[in-house]
Formats: sequence, C-alpha cells, structure tokens
Amino acid sequence: MRIGELAALVGVTTRAVRHYHHLGLLPEPGRLGNGYRDYTLRHAVVLARIRRLRELGLGLDEVADVLGDEAGRELVDVLEELDADLARQQERIAARRARLAGLLVEARAGRLPDEAPVSAELGALLAGLAEAAAGRPEPEPATAVRDRELLVLLDTVAGGEERGRLMEALRGMTEAPGALERAYAVYARLDELAGADAADPRVAEVARALAELLPHEAMGKAMDGVANMAEVDRVVAGPLFAEFSAGQAEAVRRALALVLGRGAR
Repeated sequence: MRIGELAALVGVTTRAVRHYHHLGLLPEPGRLGNGYRDYTLRHAVVLARIRRLRELGLGLDEVADVLGDEAGRELVDVLEELDADLARQQERIAARRARLAGLLVEARAGRLPDEAPVSAELGALLAGLAEAAAGRPEPEPATAVRDRELLVLLDTVAGGEERGRLMEALRGMTEAPGALERAYAVYARLDELAGADAADPRVAEVARALAELLPHEAMGKAMDGVANMAEVDRVVAGPLFAEFSAGQAEAVRRALALVLGRGAR
C-alpha cells in the first residue's frame, strides 16, 4: 500500500502517518524500487490501534507506552489513569453545572450583581452592598466602587482558604447593625483624601475610623500571612492600591497596622 491508501483505509491523514513515523510510533515500511514506502497489513493494524488509543483520549507519550508493551500491562495502567482523570473531569463539570444553575436562578430573579459571576459568598455580600447603596440619596463614594472592584479581583485570584478568611472578615464588617452605614461614611472620608499626600493631617483620623470598622479577630485571620509592617508596606505599595492617592494609601496602611496591633509607624 502507498501512504495515501494506508491513511484512507484507517481514516487518518497522511500528515498524521508521517508524524507517527517521526515519533517512532509507527515503524517505517520497506521501500519500493522507485523509493515509495510500501505499507503492509501490519502497518494498518498498528495505525488503527494508534487511532483508537487517541480517540480514548491518550496522549502521544501514553500511546508510545502502550505500544511498547506487547503484554498489555502498560495499557491497563494507562487506561486506569485515563478513567480516573475522566472521573475528576466529571466531578468538576457537575460542580460547574450546579454553580451555573444557582446563577441562572439569581439571574432570572434579577438578583445578580453587575460584577457577576462571582463566588456565592461574594455575591451575597455585593447584593447587600447594592441594597445599602440604593437606599442612599447621595452618589456612591468612588472608593466604595473601587473597593468592590478589588473584592471581585481577589475573589478570582485568591485561593480557597485565603478567600474564605477574606469573606469571613467582610461578613464581620457588613452584618453588624449599622455596619454598612459606617462603612459608607468611611468610604466618603477616603474620597476626601483623593489627591492628598501621605502627610495630610486627615490621614490619621481616617485610618483610625477605617481600623475601627474592620473586625479585628476576622481581619487577623484574613491577614494570617502578613507577618509584619514590611509585608503591609509591600501590599499597599502593590498594584491593588496603584490608583489610590498617597494619602488614601497611607490611611489604609495605618489602618492595617492598627489591626495588626503594631501601631502606625
């Protein structure tokens, strides 16, 4: 058989046949006098096996392992691995579908926040913040909007345990009676520091108000990986606070220092 005939017989492309030769999966056939490859039935059988293994989801390295073990022991190992991997994928898909079902319920009821999709914990928090903002006659503070954007970002990039600590801290901030009103009052004061430098005399007062707003026990857990003020400085100087003025960033820095129990430097 010529290469085109072999490829058509097995249902693959001639390019795939040449690639399998290159990888050593398919033995090279003998050559005719004119230099053309002369494939046999054995080549077709091996090529068909490669196709079946690939259709099962095996990678080319795994196919090589299977083909290299005539007794079939390697095939059992590879297939068991593949089955376990598919089971894990099914679990992930089931979890995603359950999450989507919840989002659909919220979306059809008009309860999804503008920032959706987010985790269920943050979604509940954002819904409470939106409800509080809707009842306020004045415009929402710019710092509140920015804070919400930061929360959405952290909800995405934080690990599960870290996100859990953060959500616990935020619930402590918002669930106490009058907590949201106090939070918006602090946001308004942070807005007043827009354009202010770190030496502004209002910074210390805003920092104390922000620190009082933060639940110390929950924030202590949320900041479990922050061991000292050098780490606080690194966080506040990072990209999450890049749009804050020097005065706003300093107020946040001092508030975190107070929460850590080390005092503002």
